[in-house]
Amino acid sequence: MSKVIFVTGAGRGLGTDIAREALAAGHQVVATGRRPEDVEKALGGPQVNLLVTELDITSLEDAHSAARTAVERFGRIDVLVNNAGSFLAGYFEEISPAQLRQQIETNLFGPMNVTRAVLPVMRGQRSGHVITLSSSAGVVGGEFGGAYAASKFAVEGWMESLRHDVAPYNIRTTIVEPGMFRTELLGDASTDWAELSIDDYAPRTAPTVEAWKSMNGRQSGDPVKLAQTLVAIAAQDEPPLRFIAGADALDAVEAKAQELLAQVKASRESHDLAHADTTA
Repeated sequence: MSKVIFVTGAGRGLGTDIAREALAAGHQVVATGRRPEDVEKALGGPQVNLLVTELDITSLEDAHSAARTAVERFGRIDVLVNNAGSFLAGYFEEISPAQLRQQIETNLFGPMNVTRAVLPVMRGQRSGHVITLSSSAGVVGGEFGGAYAASKFAVEGWMESLRHDVAPYNIRTTIVEPGMFRTELLGDASTDWAELSIDDYAPRTAPTVEAWKSMNGRQSGDPVKLAQTLVAIAAQDEPPLRFIAGADALDAVEAKAQELLAQVKASRESHDLAHADTTA
């Protein structure tokens, strides 16, 4: 059955792929981006089932305007895909406070803004599905990625909690945790690098930046296949609460799960030992 699918960041990368695959599957698509002309060009021009509208996700006013425009055109919003985001890379001390705040503003408050604008529509319908792109970095932190991981760990906590808030209104949620996909996230338009420089980090910073840059366009994951999978998930009556995408992400999340279980076991043993000492 055709659905109205609202996609953020549809002007390039995975957002374009999601919008294109949703249109091909017969859905009505609201494709948004900061530059509507780029979105329309990326998707091949005007189409009957396509609405292109301006949306800077860091603007709550933009989010409400885009949601109103979507309802005026299609009458409803069935699926929100929070795809837009950016990548800030660098060692924590070399990332300026302003850069860190902007990363959180984009990757956390951005999808929150759009979701805040769309949820009243879904509640009114008593149906809907919020899909938010997190990352394997939202589960497993790593060197040079502290700011990005912080934003995505926050997304995970928000979305896990949101599930309970909206379930009574027949609204579903899905967290998507991709690994390395060729989504243009490492391209100049989506990536920022730490703007400070500290001598202690210098021998590691330059080669790490070059290593990250060299991966752009060479990641193992196929974004078109990911987009097809997400469109299929959007059509499900009982979508998954979490979708881990890519072999690298599956391995990383599984390893983190095992690590957590080991830490739980060690903590329980320490707790039991301490309790035994106090009752001896």
